[in-house]
This record gives sequence, C-alpha cells and structure tokens, in this order.
Amino acid sequence: MRTQARWQIRIFFIIWLLFLWTFVKAPFTFLILNTFLGYIPIEISFHIRNDFPKHGIFFWVLIILWLLFYPNAPYLLTDLFHLSLLNPYTYDGLLRSTLHIWIYFTIELISVLFCVFLGFWSLNHVAGTITERYFKHARWLEVVLVLILTFLSSVGIYAGRFLRIHTIYLFISPDLIIHRLMGMWTEPMLEFVGLMMIIQLLAYWLSHLVYNQQLGRTYHDDSK
Repeated sequence: MRTQARWQIRIFFIIWLLFLWTFVKAPFTFLILNTFLGYIPIEISFHIRNDFPKHGIFFWVLIILWLLFYPNAPYLLTDLFHLSLLNPYTYDGLLRSTLHIWIYFTIELISVLFCVFLGFWSLNHVAGTITERYFKHARWLEVVLVLILTFLSSVGIYAGRFLRIHTIYLFISPDLIIHRLMGMWTEPMLEFVGLMMIIQLLAYWLSHLVYNQQLGRTYHDDSK
C-alpha cells in the first residue's frame, strides 16, 4: 500500500475515533474500544514488508504482534448483532424509519467496514510478505498460511465473543487466559470457528482478487 494511502487511513481513523468518543452513547460505547483494537493489526501490517524489518527476529516479533491483534478486525462483524438493541422492527415486522436507529446503523457499519476490509487486506499482505520473504518458489504455501491464520483468528473471535477475552488480557493475566482457552474446545465452538473461517476465506479471496487486479493495472500503466 502506498504511503499516501496509509496516511489517509491513519487520519480517518483518528478523526473517526474522536467522533465515536464524542458522540456515541451507551449501549454502543463498545464501538470505541473495538474500533481501536480492530485498527491495531492494520497499523502493524503497514510496517511489515519483504525487506523490513531486515533482522529475522524483529520481523517475526511484528508478525506475532499482528497475529495477536488481528482477530480484533474481523471480530467487529459479530458486533452487528448489537443492532438488535435498537429494536429496529415494529410490531407488524416492518423496519422503523426512526432517524436515531439509522444513525447508529451507519456509525456501526462504518466501523465494521473500515476495520474488517482493511483487516482482510492486512491478512493478504502479511501472508504474501511471509511467502515472498521465505518461500519465493512455493507460492502455494501462501494458501496454507492463510488457512492457518484464518483458523487462529476464528478461534480468537470465539474467545473474544463468548469468553469475553480481549487481546490485552494475554499480557495482563496469561495463565488465567491460557487455562480458559484450553477448556473451550467443544462442538459448538468448532462449528462457530468453521463458519467464521468460511466468511473470512471468502472475503480474503475477494480482496486478493481486487489487490492483484490493482497491481496488474499499476504495472500496465507503468509500462506504457
């Protein structure tokens, strides 16, 4: 991603977070923290390149940090269920046209779209960077890597949504969190993880197509 685009994203994020802090009221104040956490892996991915960090240890430290925070981006998809708090339907099953409802619908959707789509871009970027750096002659490993990362992020989404575990808890009380993570492997949990993987892999495939199309267009324009 070009430097100009990265700074546009950063500026929008700061403005949007200030907007949420100023205007969003309960019970939707969760959007402030969730949007902030969802942006962290996006910012980390901006600093991951094939040639940076040059030292392998620092490179993998960034990758691990990205992986720890990445589930927070697609996690916002599950926040859409909170729209039910607005009681959007009338008694006869029709959607209400109340401005208050649609304002909060717009606000939540902007946070979700911003973090989720850029989060999937970061997945595409990180997987491609690792493959390019270490497996240049085995591009098929990128698919395997995406599957592994998507599985891990789906597990993270489950832990965040149903066990109420935030990424920051891994640094505050790791022993307690690891104990809870070890006991969460049930059939409903695996069903949820499977469904989240389907959603994420479909989104990854679409973003991958768009990203490659854009690269192809840029290369074609530069060759003229």
